[in-house]
Amino acid sequence: MEFCSTRGAHGAVSASQAILSGLSSDCGLYTPRTLPLFSESELSGLTSMDYRGRAAYVLPRFLPDYTSKELEAYVRQAYGARFSDRSIAPLREIDAGMHMLELFHGPTCAFKDFALQLLPQLLTAAAKKCGEERMIAILTATSGDTGKAAMEGFADVPGTCICVFYPDGGTSDIQRLQMNTQTGGNVQVFAVKGNFDDTQNGVKHIFTDAEAIAALGKSRIMLSSANSINWGRLAPQTAYYFHAYAELVAAGKIKLGDKINFCVPTGNFGNILAGYFAKRSGLPIDKLICASNRNNVLTEFIRTGVYDKNREFYLTSSPSMDILISSNLERLLFELSGHDCERVCGLMKQLGEDGCYDIGREMLDRLREEGFCAYFSDETATERCIKNIWDQHGYLCDTHTAVAADSYRQYREETGDGSPTVVLSTASPFKFAPAILSALGAPREADDFSAIEALEKLTGLSAPPQLKNICGMPERFGGSAIGREDMKARVLEWLVKA
Repeated sequence: MEFCSTRGAHGAVSASQAILSGLSSDCGLYTPRTLPLFSESELSGLTSMDYRGRAAYVLPRFLPDYTSKELEAYVRQAYGARFSDRSIAPLREIDAGMHMLELFHGPTCAFKDFALQLLPQLLTAAAKKCGEERMIAILTATSGDTGKAAMEGFADVPGTCICVFYPDGGTSDIQRLQMNTQTGGNVQVFAVKGNFDDTQNGVKHIFTDAEAIAALGKSRIMLSSANSINWGRLAPQTAYYFHAYAELVAAGKIKLGDKINFCVPTGNFGNILAGYFAKRSGLPIDKLICASNRNNVLTEFIRTGVYDKNREFYLTSSPSMDILISSNLERLLFELSGHDCERVCGLMKQLGEDGCYDIGREMLDRLREEGFCAYFSDETATERCIKNIWDQHGYLCDTHTAVAADSYRQYREETGDGSPTVVLSTASPFKFAPAILSALGAPREADDFSAIEALEKLTGLSAPPQLKNICGMPERFGGSAIGREDMKARVLEWLVKA
């Protein structure tokens, strides 16, 4: 399997080269030229495995220059004792036809752990495979969960350091504290004025800034990324789509070969894109339901083919989805256009200059043929969904998961499709305790930690200890937020000193 940039400026690279670079120098995203194809007999074999076995079986097909033995060892290390549930990603039936795939039992209580507990091993191995001896500096923009998960994975990993940027005021207090209390001698955190899109664009600018690259080169430092623009983030996420399908077959909920739907809360488009690559690789998926919050740019795009970020930006109770520029959508455009790099470049240029683009009828028809559909849930509907699921099923879901569950409700009512559907549950509800309490009609608490305690008492559930233990921990990072124009200088100052 070879990888190429979506913008076509470079020739083919290997998986390890794509992971090591993170982002192509032409600002394109490395994407496989061809995808593997799993046979029905191979899918059948997955039903008798646990999560680790399934991941170790699936990943070599998406990371072909890593050996099966290497990846098996990485998987055992990544998905070990730090996951609180023995099944790693339990699948729970909530209602007839609706199943929750819980992806929040890792060390940071969010789905990002599935990729970011594995990425440090993939990246350090990639450096050895590519003969890279420079320090690897990870630059990451986060809308809430990626930052903590990335730092947790890379903290004190030899030969690496990591700098995380998050939008000031654009995360929950728990998400902010998770980042600002992170231990490790090789980590740094900055709050940035503006929203996630401003933060993400600032990071991308550093990757292509000649002055920054030259300065870091003199200090024998190279840049890489832990955002979902890195193939090393996407590949591990494909595994839990195969896992969910195998669980349904093993439990007798479906027969091998039956198609199912996935409904995914979506921000930067990486999570649902992993499902698309799984589908293209032979996993029997019918619909990929893209769920958005009030920042519903993706809903409009999937319905009309027009992507327009020129709209009001909203801070919502599902902050990890508060995004107007979904970077991973570029990979989907590359696929829909038949790997037409010139077409992708043109669309990205339009987005940069005008803030919008129209993919046209042919690509829109292909998008629909691939099974994508889209819905969104505003704050009122999200709150109502949280309460209804708790009242009717005794199941507590976080705000992002509720956006997806409500989108699935809309899909089912509109289409009448009762096919088994897996909703990706992407974060612990205790990470957003104030919003969950409000949805359940409970009084507002003074702070997030009081809200966690109140939510425990109200529901009889126990919050993850790693969230409760943040209370009282010293904040290593913080202070005044920096401007996007200051990001490069602060990074260079920190890295050269480091």
